Amino acid sequence: MKPRRSNLSVPGHMKKMHEKASQSAADVIMLDLEDSVPVDEKATARAQVIDSLRSLDWSHKTVTVRINSLDTPFAYRDLLEVAEHAGHVIDAIVIPKVNDGGDIFFADRLLTGIELSKDVHRPIGIEASIETAEGLRNASKIMRASKRVISLVFGIADYSASIGARLVSISGHGEKEEDLYPGHRWHFAISNMVMHAKAGGALAIDAPYGNFKDMEGLRRSAVMASALGCDGKWAIHPSQIDILNEVFTPSPEEIALAAKVMEANARAQSEGKGAIAVEGRMVDQATVRLATKLWEQAKFLNLV
Repeated sequence: MKPRRSNLSVPGHMKKMHEKASQSAADVIMLDLEDSVPVDEKATARAQVIDSLRSLDWSHKTVTVRINSLDTPFAYRDLLEVAEHAGHVIDAIVIPKVNDGGDIFFADRLLTGIELSKDVHRPIGIEASIETAEGLRNASKIMRASKRVISLVFGIADYSASIGARLVSISGHGEKEEDLYPGHRWHFAISNMVMHAKAGGALAIDAPYGNFKDMEGLRRSAVMASALGCDGKWAIHPSQIDILNEVFTPSPEEIALAAKVMEANARAQSEGKGAIAVEGRMVDQATVRLATKLWEQAKFLNLV
């Protein structure tokens, strides 16, 4: 699967932003029909997103569309029209506020019918946003509801509201957390989501960082998400892309260590040895798998 280090959210009704986004350094461009679009512009945004998908060059990008949540009057039209008219372009549909596996099952069945009708040979993936306590509790069911699920995404603001957490910033998206809680306030929630995503062979993506002028805060948030096992993070502004790509890209030191582990493992296998030693320390097969995964990512990014 292509890297999803930086996932840039772009308002669906802002045509001028679409072409700029398609030429940006973000791994993923997510054209948004949900929170960034005013209610009275939902239909206009949907039409604009479809037009941009069909008219711009997205061949070098992973491109997704976030529909409105399934408990709104807009979602079914979003899913139907985007998939019918641009299903051959997009990589995935992002479904917000997923609370149960039934939400995914519904989208899966509808997408299957559209693909059959339109003769779409590349299945459209689903990215499920975990934004409520109920959604986190049902993360395992959500992962098992469809093979289309390629990632779980943490929605920090709505999750905070669902559990009644204290509001410490204007955006509610991660900044100033240290003023309230002496540690990582969302450690359990994100780790739980990551566990279910990885158990199902999917990626885990962290929520955006709300203050796009605070680059050090963004870096701290991204480093913590990476440490917890997230594969990338949403961005709400192009200025955040470079830092996210940097944080979620294997460093030269990590790549060199991965190479040593893989070489030692290959040598041990050729000599019929079970134990592997690297720099005077024993290495097990779990570490070999980590090293191999990191090496494959580095190779995809042309770093080796």
